[in-house]
Amino acid sequence: MTNQIRPYEPLTSENAALILVDHQVGLMTGVRDYSTGELKHNVVALAKAARALNLPIIATTTARDSMWGPTFPELVEALPGIEIIDRSSVNAFDDAHVARAIEATGRKKLIFAGISLEVCAAFPAITAVGKGLDAYVAVDASGTFSETKRQVGLLRMLQAGVILSDYATLMVEILKDNARPEAGEVYEAMDMGWAKLVGQISAEYAKK
Repeated sequence: MTNQIRPYEPLTSENAALILVDHQVGLMTGVRDYSTGELKHNVVALAKAARALNLPIIATTTARDSMWGPTFPELVEALPGIEIIDRSSVNAFDDAHVARAIEATGRKKLIFAGISLEVCAAFPAITAVGKGLDAYVAVDASGTFSETKRQVGLLRMLQAGVILSDYATLMVEILKDNARPEAGEVYEAMDMGWAKLVGQISAEYAKK
């Protein structure tokens, strides 16, 4: 595990990009660390919040026509106008089209989520670290097929210097200020629309 201490540099709408890897129907059926409903919710919420925060989003599949099937429909709906890049390589970063798309964002902090956690999220995240970029993995917007795979995947990423978090914390870090006009949309994307209601009630009390 790396012992190098670096100054904290927060994620922002200007330095971060989101890469969604292989959230495909066939792979979803094998996930065992989250229920299908919970994982779908988390991935869609991540995508919607990222769009609200104006992050570049790259989405990719592996062999969707021959092996793992298409991206699940709810996520496709949450990514209007975004091309989902299909590839054959195991590591998304090994695909020239994906690599060019990531490079074209110009962002140095990359947030990954994928199925499976220990391969589809971990491999490109570890590759990003090797390229001198900051890599984050939204663990709860990823999934895998056994507890062993989950634990060794998390350990390997930590050893490589990948930053692990949950999707909502990453998005709130980027939001930074609840006074931003995007705040309501971000919280609503994460099914926290009640935050807006609480804010309205607090404002009413403040007037009294």
